[in-house]
Amino acid sequence: MIDLAIAWDWLAFAVRWTHVIVAIAWIGSSFYFIALDLGLRRDGELPEGVSGEEWQVHGGGFYHINKYMVAPQHMPEHLTWFKWESYSTWLSGAALLMVVYWAGAGLYLIDPAKADLAVWQAILISAGSLAIGWLVYDFLCRSGLGERPTILMMLLFVLLVAMSWGYNQIFTGRASLLHLGAFTATIMSANVFFTIMPNQRIVVADLKAGRKPDPKYGKIAKLRSTHNNYLTLPVIFLMLSNHYPLAFGTDYTWIIAALVFLMGVTIRHFFNTHHAGGGKPYWTWAITAVIFLVIVWLSWAGRANAEADEMAESALSAAQQQFVATQEFADAAEIVRSRCSMCHAREPVWEGINWAPRGVYLETDRDIAAHARLIYLQAGVTHAMPPANITQISPKERAALAEWYRSASGG
Repeated sequence: MIDLAIAWDWLAFAVRWTHVIVAIAWIGSSFYFIALDLGLRRDGELPEGVSGEEWQVHGGGFYHINKYMVAPQHMPEHLTWFKWESYSTWLSGAALLMVVYWAGAGLYLIDPAKADLAVWQAILISAGSLAIGWLVYDFLCRSGLGERPTILMMLLFVLLVAMSWGYNQIFTGRASLLHLGAFTATIMSANVFFTIMPNQRIVVADLKAGRKPDPKYGKIAKLRSTHNNYLTLPVIFLMLSNHYPLAFGTDYTWIIAALVFLMGVTIRHFFNTHHAGGGKPYWTWAITAVIFLVIVWLSWAGRANAEADEMAESALSAAQQQFVATQEFADAAEIVRSRCSMCHAREPVWEGINWAPRGVYLETDRDIAAHARLIYLQAGVTHAMPPANITQISPKERAALAEWYRSASGG
């Protein structure tokens, strides 16, 4: 008989693996084309309609690239479209959101101390915020602000900060950063699906019909592509933030996220300026370093109050009280506290461990009950925890943890 917990964890791994692979493809092509576009040479004799050219060498061969500002005079026989990297990244990311955060809403998504939501309510807010946020962004881009890109970019930053604050008022710190990343990625992928690709199809249709394409479609697509370029680095940080409790386990999580977007702008400005032949504005790295130091300080200044947090975590619902009121739970909890809680504590006592790994606490009954499946997978059926079995958990204890979870979950 298939162990559902193990099967579900492998499903999450497969989806995560797919998401990472296609995201690398999308980000890589995005970075390449931005660098290519900015590095085009516009001097010398160029064919009619060509706005710039570039010679490149890679893999033992030379490439000669011409860019048409609007379109060539005739439709080429072979045209490569760059779209599936974006679509696959968003679809796999949405699937991962469902597998990890929606299916595990009680552990990863809902924070009763912020908003005591039912699972369906949390999922509705999760999905609805992505759609509504995109509509607001798209409205701003389609307004007259599209002709004032600097102001539009500033308003986009304000929107992202507002979303960051809103998520942090409702969800766990880990989920708030993840959702901000999902919201930003939704903007990026929707830009491709709803604006960039349709505009390119209009240009292709005009070419096939023998009409001269309108340059406005390329201009609109370029604006959205520029937004995607500046949003890429913050999205990567937000998607990886669940590995770093210092980023999500603080009262200033939403401010940290806002500052990460500013760091993304300063870093991309350096490379964009360099690729465009405008020199190397090293001052952007100084600003980036200052912002990073502010983030480090905020993570420390906003650290959670351990005593208050423990009191909140100790509060058990009626269902949880029934779950922990068994001898099997008491035996398992004793193993966890003796083998795991020295690191997975609000104030770890293991030398060299300053914060609980990944923000996972295993001290109170509620802690242990909430993380039952993770304990089963990490320390029951595998030897992943403790690392190198540093606390010398015995095979008998691992078997007891596995049996406790199976009996408690009806498996």
